[in-house]
Amino acid sequence: MATMTMAMTSFAGAAVGLQGAGGRFAARTPPLALRRRAVAVRAQADEPSAPQPNKPKAGTSIWDALAFSGPAPERINGRLAMVGFVTALAVEAGRGDGLLSQLGSGTGQAWFAYTVAVLSVASLVPLLQGESAEGRAGAIMNANAELWNGRFAMLGLVALAATEIVTGAPFINV
Repeated sequence: MATMTMAMTSFAGAAVGLQGAGGRFAARTPPLALRRRAVAVRAQADEPSAPQPNKPKAGTSIWDALAFSGPAPERINGRLAMVGFVTALAVEAGRGDGLLSQLGSGTGQAWFAYTVAVLSVASLVPLLQGESAEGRAGAIMNANAELWNGRFAMLGLVALAATEIVTGAPFINV
């Protein structure tokens, strides 16, 4: 526990009186020794305790990790969206195929299934071993930035699809 200091102040005989009529008020002050007495009280733990290191749990069940409010769903979806957004733009720039035509081709569906499987397993293994994304974060690459980048990538994929539906052409060819 941390050292705690509390100061208590007591006023001995600090009575304020009214003097005379005619609207003149004065305060009677006690002698200097009786005015204010401060008492300091310090409380300390018997043993100074060091901060507990962040020890990972022994393991997490797959159902806890994949729960609606669990650590895996948004991270996995965000990581897939980031890879998908960059890949969709690269294929549009290289071949001219839009996002919807990429999803409709057999090659696009096979790559999508392979990417989902690999990224899902790669994201779940550390979580099931008890590690957290926050524990592995650095100064630049942190867990909060990854979540926001994933969210923006999800919105980017929706924008690519909406652009192709509205204009009838891929985003890069617009």
